[in-house]
Amino acid sequence: MKEHQAGIATAEICRKHGISDATFYAWRSKYGGMEISEARRLKALEDENRKLKKLLAESMLDVATLREALGKNF
Repeated sequence: MKEHQAGIATAEICRKHGISDATFYAWRSKYGGMEISEARRLKALEDENRKLKKLLAESMLDVATLREALGKNF
């Protein structure tokens, strides 16, 4: 992003880093204006959020399974 702000052409940046124009613009919309430490923090929070969502889904599945098993016994 810093290279683009410095005036280097988008096509040249994409060629240099081996990414597509679409990837560059997606990253620019997501990370534009952020410092490196902020982007790393965002990535860490997204990873943590993904793990928590997975744990919640697994526990909800366990609860549904137990309720179904208990319902059949009574």
